[in-house]
Amino acid sequence: MTKQEILGILIRQARANGFEFRKWFQTKLEEPWTSFDDAVLLLSRGRRYYALLFSHDFACCFWKQGAQISFVVPSASYTRRDKDGHIVTVNRKPFTRRTTKADVWKYHLREMAAAEEPLRYIRRFLMIEEDLKASSSVAS
Repeated sequence: MTKQEILGILIRQARANGFEFRKWFQTKLEEPWTSFDDAVLLLSRGRRYYALLFSHDFACCFWKQGAQISFVVPSASYTRRDKDGHIVTVNRKPFTRRTTKADVWKYHLREMAAAEEPLRYIRRFLMIEEDLKASSSVAS
């Protein structure tokens, strides 16, 4: 999936929760509006999409208060001590998590800022058909 496709899905999801993309685009980027696709294409060039991802207006709508968001937590391996003091390796399978906390957008903005690639971080919150197929094939 391309950066442009991911951005389009992110914007549509935020718009469904009340984000006014066209208004944001014209005021924040000061670019003329031609179409949704052209605006997404412009954002996908370089790192211009950072302006969108770290916008409080966008984050508030994307991680809307009271809305339930499902996302896939990736698999992880780590070591810990068991009750006898032996070091064991724990392998966690990927799983789906849901969130509904108030002001959760502030938490996610901090996490996204600390992430190596913010777009990869926020992409976890998109339930896309190809992800569902991949996670079901891992579980089989």
